[in-house]
Formats: sequence, structure tokens, C-alpha cells
Amino acid sequence: MAAGRRAPRTGLLELRGPSGQWLRVLLTLAEDVLGVSPADGPGPGPEAPAAQLNGGEPGSSAPEALANIRRTVRVVKQDVGGLGISIKGGRENKMPILISKIFKGLAADQTEALFVGDAILAVNGTDLSEATHDEAVQALKKTGKEVILEVKYMKEISPYFKNSSAGATVSWDPSPAAQQKRSSPLLPPRELRESRSVPLKMCYVSRKCLPTDPEHRYLEVCSADGRVALFLRAKDEATAQSWLGAIQANAAALLPRVKEELRAQLAGAGTVAGRDVKHVGWLTEQVPPVPRHPVPPCCGGPDPVPLQLPSAGTRNLLAVLTEKELLLYGSLPQSRDALGKPTHSYPLIATRLVHSGPAKGSALYEAERSFALRAGGRLGVQTHLFSLESPRELALWTRLLVDGTHGAAELAQEVSAACTWKGQDCTLTVHIDKGFTISTSEPGLSRTILLQQPFEKLQMSSDDGTKMLYLDFGGPEGEIQLDLHSCPKTIVFIIHSFLSAKVTRLGLLA
Repeated sequence: MAAGRRAPRTGLLELRGPSGQWLRVLLTLAEDVLGVSPADGPGPGPEAPAAQLNGGEPGSSAPEALANIRRTVRVVKQDVGGLGISIKGGRENKMPILISKIFKGLAADQTEALFVGDAILAVNGTDLSEATHDEAVQALKKTGKEVILEVKYMKEISPYFKNSSAGATVSWDPSPAAQQKRSSPLLPPRELRESRSVPLKMCYVSRKCLPTDPEHRYLEVCSADGRVALFLRAKDEATAQSWLGAIQANAAALLPRVKEELRAQLAGAGTVAGRDVKHVGWLTEQVPPVPRHPVPPCCGGPDPVPLQLPSAGTRNLLAVLTEKELLLYGSLPQSRDALGKPTHSYPLIATRLVHSGPAKGSALYEAERSFALRAGGRLGVQTHLFSLESPRELALWTRLLVDGTHGAAELAQEVSAACTWKGQDCTLTVHIDKGFTISTSEPGLSRTILLQQPFEKLQMSSDDGTKMLYLDFGGPEGEIQLDLHSCPKTIVFIIHSFLSAKVTRLGLLA
């Protein structure tokens, strides 16, 4: 063996097959690939049949006489495992709250009175008939030891859950975002009989898997191009966490190579030429629902609390942080052309970190680590919520984004925007060192400075969220009202970025 190379790690885990069955496989973790090969013998033993972990017994459908009849079922929670059910649906999906899985041996299964396909109409007297998925999750989590469920068996929907337990993916939301985050990535049957490998270079690895596992044994690994995806199950939570850490460590060791490749591509990528790559990594974005009534991209009032928005799903995005921008891609860009066409691009100078830490407003994220960004652009301000796998990753991204905003401000030095002041067409120029300048110019004439003030004189800045920017320098002219003719939030974010960068220069915490 070559000096300095570690011996590959091997171990037996289980891989979910296309029919929902669990197949025992041998994992081999090398420095740059994760190998998967069939192992002799069956997967899980009799104590954990696949059907029990993926939707209940195939024959556990409700009797015909119970169809569409409202029933009351008393469930006594166990010390471990909670109710022992999974749910789907919700108002945002135009579906009732439905029991999609009943885990064998847990509280719901022991009642012998609940079935996959039951709609949960109420819990402990709280009506769930119009509840969103997140509202239903919260209502179920707030229950005590004894839970009273009012349910009705939906005969016409139950077959879809049976298909799901057999390995098919039931889509409650046909949007592309919902399709991208599948409930369980699967290999085709032919490939299960052969050895396969997942390149570790920028692979996505996570334990935030769907469907959730009450025993926390699941592990998801996907190649950077999305072509090979594995849904694995370890013997216990500790083993799953150990494999997660080992795969992440090997993938992290390849990160410098990825950065160098991206830098080489950036050098000839036209519009993004000359920018250094500061960091690369996977982010999971919570996708907000499409509002029932169109909302303008920039509106008045205080900043919204993004963590209280109901979720329409999640999507995994590869984030490339450069000196000036946060670039988001669906997969690792393999060419200069792909690198120059990100799915989303946000200028750091007009991006504000508004939250970092354990999310509190969304059931989907309450046990995870997340941060929220508000990014200003020509269409106004967009809010994004991202989660990461560990507190260490969260701390890294938080610091990189804050430092990146300061660096982008130092690089830009100055921004200008057309405006109207006192009925006159003007230009507002904000310079990180020279401060604020309002000027006007006419064809053939030199620029006329109407007002000039340093940052140190700025006492207050605000906006109406629509088009007006208000600046108060404490001078005799009083509050300056500038009509920017578009959403003022972007210039407000830039002013804050300049101020924060100037404070950081002084060695103070911005």
C-alpha cells in the first residue's frame, strides 16, 4: 500500500431496493469512492420486515365496512417511538392529513384500530380537517401520553399508499421541487446485482432522510451529478452516524481539489471571470409555498420571520461562494458553461444574514441547524432558509457569509442609483469611505453636487418598502426623502454592508 494511504473501511449495511425490500450490501469506503456490492444472505431478519418499515403489512387494509365512517381511536404512547405513525397530505397539497405508515409494534400498531389510509380529522379535540402538514405535525407532537384520534378510512386513497410501501414514490406535489427531493433514492434492479461506486468528490451525504426513521438508522448518499443515489440503513443509530462522519471526512479531503478545478473554470467563464472560490458545499433549502394571491417582491412593513412560513418541500443545492456572489446549482457544474449558468445568483453586498441557529418555527427543521438569508436584487428582496447537517457546518457557513459580505463591500467600494429628490432627477452615490453624495448632471455640463455627507453623520436610515428611502444626517435640511423608483431594500442592504465592513475594519464585531 502506498505510504500515507489509509486502508479502506468496510461494513455491512442494508440498501433499499426498487420494491421497498432491504438488501444486505457490503460498503467499501476508499479515499475517493464509496463502493457497494451485494452481500450473501438476506437483509433484515424476521424482527424487522421491509413492509413494516415502509408502510405497514401489505394486508393491513381496513375492513370494507369501515370505509368513510368517522371513528374515535385511543392511543397510549410508548416511552420510545411516540405514536409510531407517519403522515402525508395537508391543505397545501389539497389532501387531508393521512396516515401513510404504521410502524410495527409501536403505539398505533398496538391499537389494531388504525390503518394506512386513515384520514386524521382531529387530535384531542383539535380540528385538523383544514390543517397544513406542519400544523398537523405540531398538533401531534404536543399531545401527552394519551391521544384521542378521530379518523376516517379513505378507501379511494389507500391503494396509493400500498404502492408507496412497495417502493413507488407517491407525489403529493407535482412541482419540480417536490420531484427533486424523492422519498428514497433507488438503484435499478439490474444494478443491485452488480458492484457500484459513488464518487466522493462533492457527493451529498445526509441523515435527514424521507421517510423518517424512528430508530434514526437511515443514511442517504448521492453522487455530485445526481446519477447514483443510495438509501441505506445501518444496524443502529451509532453505526449510521459513524458512516456519515467517515464519508463526510473523505469527501472533505477532496474539497481543495474541487476548489482548484472550479477556479480554473472561473478563469475562463466570461461574466464570472477572475473571482476566487471561497467555499463549496451542499445546502438544503426549504421551498416556500406559492401564495394563493400574488405578493409583490418588495412590500412595506417590518422584515418577515422566514422560519414561520409553511414549507412546500425541500431541495438540495450545491453552493459556490465566490468573492462577490453566492452561486447555487442543482449539481456540481462540470464545465465553464455550466458554471456560468447557476440556478440562482445572489450578490453578497446586497445579501443579509437574518438568522443563524436551530430553527424554531418549522417542524421540519426543529432538530436541525439552519440559517436564513435575505437577498436584494432588481426584482426586490427574496428570503431563503437553508439547513445543514451539523452545527460545525452551520458555524462555517455563517462566518463565511458574514466575511464574504464585508469582502464584497471592500471590493465594490461604491454603488450608484438613480433617484428623484425635491422633484429633480438625481444620482445617489454611496461610497464606503466618502459616504453619501447626491448629484445631478445635464448633457454637456459637469456634475453638480447637491449634497454630500460622510457615514459618520448618518443618524437614521429607513424606507417604505416600496420606493422611498429616508436618510437623516441631523443637518438643517432635515430628513432627506429620495424616490428610487424601485424597491429600496437593495440599496438599504448595501448601506448596511458598507457600515458593517467599516466597523470590522476597526476590529469590532459587526
